[in-house]
Amino acid sequence: MKYQRITVNHQQMGGVPCIRGLRIPVATVVGLVAEGMTEKEILSAYPDLEAEDIREALHFAAEALKERELPLVGTI
Repeated sequence: MKYQRITVNHQQMGGVPCIRGLRIPVATVVGLVAEGMTEKEILSAYPDLEAEDIREALHFAAEALKERELPLVGTI
């Protein structure tokens, strides 16, 4: 998948993936979803975001996890 809304600029936010060049990291958006915030609540808290930004951030995070092995404790 090609990402239209995710940018990486090594001179901004230490080069972490952000939304559309804004100083809003993908990890922040994904974390808000994980905490149970609704799309409406996130958009209200971050008025520069758009609904598609949230969806693309989740897709980006899912793809990033496909590329790694994560150490899980207590797995069977």
